[in-house]
Amino acid sequence: MKIRNACTVLIEVLLFILEGVTGARKFSTFSGPGSWPCNPKCDGRTYNPSEECCVHDTILSFKRINLCGPSCTYMPCFELCCPESYSPKKKFIVKLKVHGERSHCSSSPISRNCKKIFHGEDIEED
Repeated sequence: MKIRNACTVLIEVLLFILEGVTGARKFSTFSGPGSWPCNPKCDGRTYNPSEECCVHDTILSFKRINLCGPSCTYMPCFELCCPESYSPKKKFIVKLKVHGERSHCSSSPISRNCKKIFHGEDIEED
């Protein structure tokens, strides 16, 4: 959980710096999806890469949170939900996406293990 919070803080700091902490706002900025010089596309639709990502031909907000297994969450713009086992007691792990590369469960670094939640407390699955 600490890694995810640290990643979120790092991303927010980088976006804050990019917005022009040093007065760069006096110059033209990319304020909307139509103003980006390369006009990134997702399944033929333009999106704003400073606020959204493209995951499996779907435009998602950076703030989007999905379930990974029955009781774990992850941010699909920055993380992958990966099955750790295919047994009847399925276990999941959340892995970080590597920026600038196609991320895969087999090669991405582990962010955290998903745990079962029992009465508000985290316990390991056996």
